[in-house]
Amino acid sequence: MSTPSPVLPGGTWPLGDLTVTRFGYGAMRLSGPGVMGPPADRDGAIAVLREAVDLGITHIDTSDAYGPRITNQLIREALHPYPESLHVVTKVGAQRDEQGGWPVARRPEQLRRQVEENLASLGLDTLDLVYLRLGDAEGPKPDPIAEAFEALVDLQDRGLIRHLGLSNATADQVAEAQGIAPIVSVQNMYNLAHRHDDALIDRLAAEHVAYVPFFPLGGFSPLQSSELSAVAGRLETTPVSVALAWLLHRSPNILLIPGTSSVAHLRENTVGAGLTLSGEDLDTLEKIVKG
Repeated sequence: MSTPSPVLPGGTWPLGDLTVTRFGYGAMRLSGPGVMGPPADRDGAIAVLREAVDLGITHIDTSDAYGPRITNQLIREALHPYPESLHVVTKVGAQRDEQGGWPVARRPEQLRRQVEENLASLGLDTLDLVYLRLGDAEGPKPDPIAEAFEALVDLQDRGLIRHLGLSNATADQVAEAQGIAPIVSVQNMYNLAHRHDDALIDRLAAEHVAYVPFFPLGGFSPLQSSELSAVAGRLETTPVSVALAWLLHRSPNILLIPGTSSVAHLRENTVGAGLTLSGEDLDTLEKIVKG
C-alpha cells in the first residue's frame, strides 16, 4: 500500500472521514487537445499517474467528461486496484458535445447516469467524493440547485457516493447546499490573480470544509505579472512554483490539484509548491490583486 510521502508540501486535510494530501493531482490534461479524445502519449499518461501515487499523492481529481471517459479509463488502467490511501474524486453536471463543448446535464436522471458511468469507468462500487458542477463554461451562475443536489444526496443515501461537494459555485449556492446536506469540499476557479472567493475560503476554513482551486496557475496559460516574476527571480525558481506555494500558504483548507501530462513537470510542481515565502514575498504578491 502506498503511504503519503513526508516530502509532499502542505501536509494533509480531512475530507469528511477521509484524509488526503493537500498536494494532489488533476487528471484533466491527460486526455487529448481540448480535453477531447485520447492522449498523444498513452504510456506517458500512465506513467504520470503512477508517479503521482509513488510520490505519495492521495488525491486525484477527474471526471468522466474528460475525454469523455478517456481520463477515467487511464486512471483505472494505471492504478486499479487502487491503494487504500488513494482517493479518486469526480464531477457530474456536464456532458460533452461533438464540438467539444460542455453542455449542462443536471436533471436528476442525467446525474444518476453520470454517477453510474463514473463508477463503471473507474471500476468502483462507491465514489469517495462527487462534485456537482454548477454554472457553465463561462463561470458560476446564480441558479437554484436543490433538485440537482438532492438527486446526489439520494445516491449518497443508496451508498453510491461517500461525500458531496460543489464545483463552479457561488457562495449562496454553497449555503443552499449546506442547508440540504453536508459538503466536504468546494472546487472553484481561484489563483493569485483571481481572488473573488477570498471570503468564501475563510468561511469554509472555519467550517473545516476544503477549497480546491481549479486553474491554480491561471488556466491554460501561466499567470503573468511583474510581481510574480519578481518573486520567482528573487527565489531563483519559476512563477508556477511561487503561485502553487502561495496557494498552500493562503489557507490550510486549500488543496492543490495542478495538472500535467509530464512526469518531469509533476515532480517540479511537487518541489516548487514547498517553497517558503517570506513576508516580503507575500507583500509583493498581494500587489497582483491590488494593482
